[in-house]
Amino acid sequence: SLTADPVEEVRAGRWLLESLGLRERRGLDLIACPSCGRAEVDVIEVAARAQDALTDLNIPIQVAVMGCVVNGPGEAREADLGIAAGRKRGHLFVKGEVVKVVPEPEMVEALVEWAQIIADGGVEEALRRKDDGAAAEAEADRMALLNDKGEDANNAEERIQIIRKLD
Repeated sequence: SLTADPVEEVRAGRWLLESLGLRERRGLDLIACPSCGRAEVDVIEVAARAQDALTDLNIPIQVAVMGCVVNGPGEAREADLGIAAGRKRGHLFVKGEVVKVVPEPEMVEALVEWAQIIADGGVEEALRRKDDGAAAEAEADRMALLNDKGEDANNAEERIQIIRKLD
């Protein structure tokens, strides 16, 4: 039960059943990363814009908005469609496979375009339309971001040491 309007409880219940594969997806399921030290865009803002643009399409699709190209496509590979930011560009992926690289300001529009491609022709059609050079571009941006921010962009090791000292 939620401490909310009963309509929100129904939405939450439907979402839960859809997430478990026990109910056919009816609309948009947007997931986003929590953001980290590698994120080069405002993930919350991009996710909100994507939510607004894609909800109106009423397409049963799972879309991921990820803050960085280092982990984004891999972490969200189960999503039908996603975008991962990096080096002022958006790396669009379908089922974890990078299909196109677009300028950062065009990320949401690209999501809408490719969501429609998937709605009209399925994931297979979207994968047929991929830009053959997109994966190499994404890998180059991924490596540049790793070189710039390092493997531990969140200073996790340092934080672990601080937590251990609290015991």
